[in-house]
Amino acid sequence: MVSRRPAALFALLLLGAACSPPSGAGPLGRGRAGRGHPVPGAGALARLSSGLPDLTAALRGDRASLQEAVEGSLRWFEEASSRDAFPVAGITHERAWASVYALRELLAELEDAAELAAEIGRQFDFHRSRGSDGRGRVLFTGYYAPAFRGSTTRNDEYRYPLYRLPDDLVVDTASGETRGRRVGDRVVPYPRRAQLETSDLLAGLELVWLRDRFEAYLVHVQGSAAITLPDGSLMHIGYAGNSGHEYVSVALELVADGRLRRDELSLDRVRAYFDAHPDQLERYLHRNPRFVFFREESVADWPVGSLGVRLTPLRSLAADKEEFPPGGVVLVVTDATDASGRTQRFEQLMLDQDSGGAIRSPGRADLFFGTGPAAEGPAGRMYAEGHLYYLFLKPERVAEWRARGGLEP
Repeated sequence: MVSRRPAALFALLLLGAACSPPSGAGPLGRGRAGRGHPVPGAGALARLSSGLPDLTAALRGDRASLQEAVEGSLRWFEEASSRDAFPVAGITHERAWASVYALRELLAELEDAAELAAEIGRQFDFHRSRGSDGRGRVLFTGYYAPAFRGSTTRNDEYRYPLYRLPDDLVVDTASGETRGRRVGDRVVPYPRRAQLETSDLLAGLELVWLRDRFEAYLVHVQGSAAITLPDGSLMHIGYAGNSGHEYVSVALELVADGRLRRDELSLDRVRAYFDAHPDQLERYLHRNPRFVFFREESVADWPVGSLGVRLTPLRSLAADKEEFPPGGVVLVVTDATDASGRTQRFEQLMLDQDSGGAIRSPGRADLFFGTGPAAEGPAGRMYAEGHLYYLFLKPERVAEWRARGGLEP
């Protein structure tokens, strides 16, 4: 069922991370009908009538982290703006909200994993992603929030800036997509990365300075970071917007040029290549025209996903919000590789709480692994195919649970 690649790839550099517009930027607005689809999510999910996956193993893990992620989704569903994201794939806002609420209550009522799995099987429908091949094949990658050292003032040690959102950036209010740059009464394409980094167009918008150019680029890929300042205090930054250009993988550019083999890619190999060839770093980074802007976040909300809720390690997932209902309960069934290279089964209940520039089809999903160095390795090794299931209450159960929870009509 699960197909592994020959060696671990650093998926974040290969395919792009879950760098997403925050809540309120319009990423979930149904002003879009989807990329070529007359109905959002048409055909993305197929309800299973038999062969349902067994949830028992997925429910034997840490309940506290699952409950934390569930609470985050419930807070989002309570916001009036969440209604604009529905319907998707035939799922209404009411059904999705009631489903997450029902899971919270069942988690509190039933301690035994097998009993809870059986009850969920009785009350919920399982919908499997059609995947990249129409038969459910989904590629899972991982992402994380890095931790680096930096300074809010430039000096000889800290020379590589991350920038605030410029005032001239024009964003479509319905879709959250960047339209370009306002020049007088016109909107023109925003400059590419190479021009922004070799001109003074962003002068005065520096948010924080890092000491390593490649580290600064990784923050662009990840969309957030924790920065330790010289006085020991922590600064948390998050995604604020992007230049509107498509993401280009620097790692795949190295492969295309014969600098690295695809089966040997990892973050360490990419770093080692640029350490050995520092004169090539700028040339390769400039091949990715997409440029990301940042803002300071409160520690209580950091790191935040596209729903505007704090992400929970190994419980928050990024998926295409044009294809899948946001905020809902998902089951991930795939493989993961540990530090020694051993393959282990990965079965986890998660919540769909984020999106990403490269996560743009039913055949892609990104798993959030956490923050800092401890999360970097597992996130970088996560590159495997498997199945993605969305769990929603059976239609006849929705009214009962909405009444039980006093959920607004």
